[in-house]
Amino acid sequence: MTDFPKMLMLLGAVIFAVGLFMQVIGKLPGDIFVKKGNVTFFFPVVTCIVISIILSVLFSIFGRMK
Repeated sequence: MTDFPKMLMLLGAVIFAVGLFMQVIGKLPGDIFVKKGNVTFFFPVVTCIVISIILSVLFSIFGRMK
């Protein structure tokens, strides 16, 4: 197999893992959720931090593979 199909499969697996992670975890403690009347505001602060850390680790690992 060439490198491109392997990279596509790896990218698909990463996207699947992130989707599964988001589905299982849902709202984390520390996420901002405000509901007043008909207005709802949700900002996933902690979720963004966790995703950022995971992506930083993954990019660091894949950056060393070259």
